[in-house]
Amino acid sequence: MTERRTTLLATVALLAMTACWGSTFFLIKDLLDRVPTLDFLAVRFAIAGVVMVLVAPRAVLRLSPASRRNALVLGGVYGVAQILQTAGLAHTAASVSGFITGMYVVLTPLLAALLLRSRISGATWAAVALATAGLGVLTLDGLSLGYGEAITLVSAVLYALHIVGLGAWSNAREALGMSIVQLLVIAVVCVVATAPDGIVLPPTPADWLSVVYMALFAGALALIGQTWAQAHLAPTRTAIIMSMEPVFAAFFAVVLGGESVTGRMVAGGLMVLAAMLLVETLPRRKVEGEVQHLVV
Repeated sequence: MTERRTTLLATVALLAMTACWGSTFFLIKDLLDRVPTLDFLAVRFAIAGVVMVLVAPRAVLRLSPASRRNALVLGGVYGVAQILQTAGLAHTAASVSGFITGMYVVLTPLLAALLLRSRISGATWAAVALATAGLGVLTLDGLSLGYGEAITLVSAVLYALHIVGLGAWSNAREALGMSIVQLLVIAVVCVVATAPDGIVLPPTPADWLSVVYMALFAGALALIGQTWAQAHLAPTRTAIIMSMEPVFAAFFAVVLGGESVTGRMVAGGLMVLAAMLLVETLPRRKVEGEVQHLVV
C-alpha cells in the first residue's frame, strides 16, 4: 500500500510540474518580445541555480561522486536540448516545433528499451501512439522537413535521453542535490551560448517577476519534482504524463491569455488526457516492471 501511495504521489507531482510548465507559455510569448530567448534561458536558470544553492548548499555536498557525475551529464544534455530547440524555432513554425519536441513521448520508450533493456507492454505502446496523435491534433498545422525540423528532432532525442537518464540514475534521497547540479549546469550551458553577444536582461519589474516565477517554480521546483518522481516512475510513463504540457499550455492560454477555444484544441487535449489515463490504469505489475535504476 505504501508503494502504491508513493507511486500516486509521484504521478501527482509530475502532473503538477507539467501544469506549472504549461502555465509559462503565454508569459514567455510576451517576454520574448523584449528579451532574446537564450538570454532569457540563461537568466532564468542562473537565478534558479543560485537560489537553490543558497537555500540548500549541503544537498550538493551530500551527493555521492557517481550522482554528481550523473547530474552533470543530465544537466548538460538538458541544456543543449534547450539551445537546439530554441535554434530550431528560428527556422520552423512554433506549432511544428511543439509537435516535434513532443516526439520525446515516442523516443523515450525506444531509448528505454535500447539502453535499459526495459520491457514495454503493448498497452503502453498504445498510450504512446494515442498521446502522439493527440499532440499532432493539438499543435500541428503542417510539416516539412528542413534544418529547423532536424535540429528540433535532435532536441527531442536529448529530452528523451534526459527522461531515461533520470529514470536510471535518480533516487529520492538525492533528488534535491541532483536537481541543483542540473540547474547550475543548464545555466552555464545557456550563458556560454549567449555570452559572446552579451546578455540582455529583462527591462521592467513585471518582466523580472515573470522570470523569477519561471526560475523558481517552473524551473527549480519543477526539476526537483521531476527528479524525485522519476525515482518511482518508469521513463515511458513519465513521458506520457509530461505530454500533458501542451494541454495545460492551451488551458492557461484560454483562461489567462484570452485565447479562444477551438475544436482541435479540445480534441487533441482529450486524446492526450486519454493516453495518460490509459497508462495510469494499466495493471501495476506491467507498469512498475518498466522501472529500472542503474547503480554506477
